[in-house]
Amino acid sequence: MGFLIRLIVNAIALIAITYLPIGIHVTGIVGALIAALILGIVNAILRPILIIISLPLEIVTLGLFTFVINGLLFWLVGALHVGLIVDGFWPAFWGAILMGIVSWILSMLTRGSDQPQRR
Repeated sequence: MGFLIRLIVNAIALIAITYLPIGIHVTGIVGALIAALILGIVNAILRPILIIISLPLEIVTLGLFTFVINGLLFWLVGALHVGLIVDGFWPAFWGAILMGIVSWILSMLTRGSDQPQRR
């Protein structure tokens, strides 16, 4: 159940950032759901590998290179044409940052539905 809620939250975050004029578009609700699923899979598999490979850059930049990796992965998902359209690297960079912020805010709002009730 938590996976489905997280998927829907990320799809809503994708739809929300398309309303900002930064060059990110989704083809619809189904496209946002598919793109959120692919983005989650890419972040789960490729992101740790890329962070380990770029560890010297991560250390030199004090972890700020992670923003570049997130932008590149966001751009990659846009290039796969699965419902997400990204106009270039900089829209992907800002979109990845905004996606993280909006997703974090929405997950804070839905956090109570995952936890059992305590008395």
